[in-house]
Amino acid sequence: MSATAPTVRTAPTKPLHRATARLTLDDMSTNDTAPVIIAVPCFAGAPWDERQLRPFAGWTVVTRRLPEGLGRVEAYADVLAAQVREYARFVLAGDSYGAAIALELATRRPAGLVGLALSGGFASNPLPIWKAAAARLSRFSFGPLWPHATLRFHASQLASPYDRTAPEPHAPNDFRRFFLSHTNRETYAARVLSVVNFDVRSRLHEIDVPTLVLSPSYDHLVGRRLTDELVAGIPDVREIVLERTGHMFRFTHPDQYGAAIVAFVEREVLGRTRRRPAGP
Repeated sequence: MSATAPTVRTAPTKPLHRATARLTLDDMSTNDTAPVIIAVPCFAGAPWDERQLRPFAGWTVVTRRLPEGLGRVEAYADVLAAQVREYARFVLAGDSYGAAIALELATRRPAGLVGLALSGGFASNPLPIWKAAAARLSRFSFGPLWPHATLRFHASQLASPYDRTAPEPHAPNDFRRFFLSHTNRETYAARVLSVVNFDVRSRLHEIDVPTLVLSPSYDHLVGRRLTDELVAGIPDVREIVLERTGHMFRFTHPDQYGAAIVAFVEREVLGRTRRRPAGP
């Protein structure tokens, strides 16, 4: 792929996926085999930003804000399925909650899907019983409880010991402000409930494309058990662990994070296409 610097363009607003951001390269039109990379946001719902997209120079990446007002991961996957129908070949790259959405869609085997990259993902509810109960109560956190209690606790669960000294340093309060800027209380509560009720473990074997599980070395929120479920359940899977990173490594280590996904697509998606024997 070309190392040409990307240009960021904003597409017109569409129903249910506002603030559409599109990263495109002019020379992409000359490469018929390169898939579009669909970057699915995390729990906050904000599209991947320019810094996080920078490692994907030379690729076409489409990232959209998650819709609001939905109460099930399956409903988000329905919206995503409609969005990707225009692409002949695409890779789903989902981060955290976005990984759950991408995972749900991948089990349906949509036409055009040629690869799957999951970071900080899970196939079932990642919250222990006490956290799930506390999370359910988030819909009742009005006034100052919402920004100063609920989101502060959530940010603490996202943080790792490596965030403050990362290439892009972050503190827990940065994560709290990020959620406060991009997520309203009602949508936050609905997404929490959707996580509690999510479980695709019995359908992981239906995923029929090369899959990358990209893991941080420290993940207090998801944990090793849920990552092992993904690795054990998906047939064509490989895991990469980025050392000295945490759950928010798309934000703190964007170059390492993006490079791992690009290398996977080049080797396991484009590489297989190039090695495929010609027909009669």
